[in-house]
Amino acid sequence: MKIVIPGGTGQVGTVLKRALSAAGHDVVVLSRHARQQGEVHWDGSTLGPWAGEIDGSDVVVNLAGRSVNCRYTPANLREMMDSRVHSARVVGEAIAAAARPPRVWLQMSTATVYAHRYDAPNDEATGVIGGTEPGAPGYWAYSVDIAKAWEREQETAATPRTRKVALRAAMVMSPDRGGVFDVLLRLVRLGLGGPVAGGAQYVSWIHDQDFVRAVEFLVARDDLTGPVNLAAPGPLPHRDFMRVMRTAWGVPMGLPATRWMAEAGAFVLRSDTELLLKSRRVVPGRLLDAGFTFGHPDWPAAADDLVRRFRSRGAG
Repeated sequence: MKIVIPGGTGQVGTVLKRALSAAGHDVVVLSRHARQQGEVHWDGSTLGPWAGEIDGSDVVVNLAGRSVNCRYTPANLREMMDSRVHSARVVGEAIAAAARPPRVWLQMSTATVYAHRYDAPNDEATGVIGGTEPGAPGYWAYSVDIAKAWEREQETAATPRTRKVALRAAMVMSPDRGGVFDVLLRLVRLGLGGPVAGGAQYVSWIHDQDFVRAVEFLVARDDLTGPVNLAAPGPLPHRDFMRVMRTAWGVPMGLPATRWMAEAGAFVLRSDTELLLKSRRVVPGRLLDAGFTFGHPDWPAAADDLVRRFRSRGAG
C-alpha cells in the first residue's frame, strides 16, 4: 500500500514510518522541512504539489500539529489550534480533489478531549467530554476545544469516497530519544520519578507496537468510522505508573513533587503541568469490541519491554 503521513517527522510519525516501511509499504511523509528520502515538502495549510502524493494513495494518516510539549501561553495555544485545524482542513481538501482518493483517512486526535476525572473510565460511548469540569484550570478547556475543532475538520470534510477515523490517542510510549517515555525515564534515573501532586491522577498510555498494530487494524476494518480511543486497557494512577517505571529500571525510590514544584519544573522545562496533572482515564472500548488484541495491555510488562529496548540501544 501507499501510505501518506502528513506531519510524520515527530516521535509518533517516526515509530509509524519505521514499522510500516519495514512491513513493505510505500510510505511518504509530508513535512515542512523535508530533508530525507521519502519526505515531501508542504506548508500544512495550503494546497500544493504535495497533494499529488495523496491522489492515488491507499491510506492517509495525518499527524500534523504543533507539539503540546510547550508552555500553554495564549500564543502557543493558538498555534496548537491553528496547526491542527489548518492541516486537517487542507488534507481534506486534497482528498476531496483527488481523482483516486485514499480509501481511509486516519486523523490524529487526542485523549485530552475527555474530562479530567477519577471516578470512571472514558470510552467512546459513555466518556465525558471535558471543558466544564469543576476544579480544573480554565485554560485546560482550550485544550479540549482544540481537540473538538481538530475532529470537526475531519468530520465535516467533503470526502464521501474516503472512510474517516479520528484517533483519540493516549501517550505513545516508545524507547526513542525525545519521546515521553524517554523524558519520564530520565526523571526516574535521576531519582525524581516519584508521584506528582499526590499521584492520584490517571495516566493513559499505549505501547508503540500496539499503536502501530491498532493503526493497521483500523486500516483493514472497513466497518469502523469516527472516534476511536487508542489507549491500553489498563490506565493507572500516576503514583503506580511511576512506581512501575522505577521497578523496571531498578531504582528503589523516587522523590515526590508537590503541585507548586511541578509548576516550577514545567516552567524551567518550558512545558506545562496539564501533561502531568490532568487525570486521563481513557479505555479502548471500540477497539476491544471490534476484536483487537493488545500485545502489551498492562503497564508492568510494557515498561519492562520498553526499558529492555532502551538499554539495547546503548542508551542506558
